[in-house]
Amino acid sequence: MAERAGIEALAVHFTAGVAAGALLLRLPADPVFLSSGLLLVLASLVVIVLKTERGHLLFPAFLLLGAFCAFTDAFPGADRVTFLERWTSAWAERLRAFIDGIPFPSEGTGPLLKALLTGDRSGLSQDTVRVFRESGGAHLLALSGLHIGILYLLLSRLLWPLGNSPRARRVRYALIVLAAGLFTLMTGASPSIVRAFLFIFLNETARIACRPRDPLRILSTALLIQLVLTPSAISSTGFQLSYLAMAGIFLLFPILDGWYPKGPRIDPVRKIWEAAALSISCQVFTGPLAWFRFHTFPTYFLLTNLFALPLTTLLMGSAVTTIILRGIHSCPGLLIRATDWLCQALVWILQVISSM
Repeated sequence: MAERAGIEALAVHFTAGVAAGALLLRLPADPVFLSSGLLLVLASLVVIVLKTERGHLLFPAFLLLGAFCAFTDAFPGADRVTFLERWTSAWAERLRAFIDGIPFPSEGTGPLLKALLTGDRSGLSQDTVRVFRESGGAHLLALSGLHIGILYLLLSRLLWPLGNSPRARRVRYALIVLAAGLFTLMTGASPSIVRAFLFIFLNETARIACRPRDPLRILSTALLIQLVLTPSAISSTGFQLSYLAMAGIFLLFPILDGWYPKGPRIDPVRKIWEAAALSISCQVFTGPLAWFRFHTFPTYFLLTNLFALPLTTLLMGSAVTTIILRGIHSCPGLLIRATDWLCQALVWILQVISSM
């Protein structure tokens, strides 16, 4: 019945319920009392659905269920720190200390890598933060789904030589999901990172199960799961921007991409158009919210994404390789200098853009 109703519609109704619940929690009322009354109504509605098989009643049921989850998330003690969170926090601290021990020629390289890989921006200079903000590259500095997405693509290509046998696919699936999960936990599991992890997990699970991988269904399922687990994420700006950006990619990007006629397989101009269309799709959906929240709009976001985003991808790949080889005491000095150069090149490009 839920499948007939459509996971996309159910996710939208559940999200609306969570948002309504978050607004109601601002009223001077006890969340336990609110959730108790709502649970009674929800149970009655579920009984009606099961007895009458009226599938359309699933939508108000999911609306009420979303509000119920928002209420229960506000119970005392719901935000306790778990052992897993303490364990991953300790490993993240070790990673930051390890990066500090790499002898990069430039002083600002280590702090920038810690920001890109662990989310720790405490070591960045105010000038560097200003350059990222004024150039429209703040999303590169703020740890988000973009970073885990880049690492996912790098790891997928690295593991592709394993082949396509059933055993190789299972090994690749396990390694990708495990690496994405550890990165999510070690970086604090921010809402946008969790969204990216859920998308990777669901996409890879559908791939190994030989099931259709419809992006909107996967995104809707990730939205539903994330809000069931952490309804309070609905209030996070990062959560809102992350899902809006993905909605832009899946809804608007195919339209913009189709404006450029298909030509030769190797077409540099088309690659540039794809990158521009991707950036525009994200900004169209996230721009209004960013303006409402921060009263600012990145004027040169297109230039920043066209030049800085590919460089950031190279930098993260080089940084991860440097850390791994350094960990096994086999990192050549040339690789350390190359990573340092990529860091400085990224900052220089953003300085040029911010001064325009």
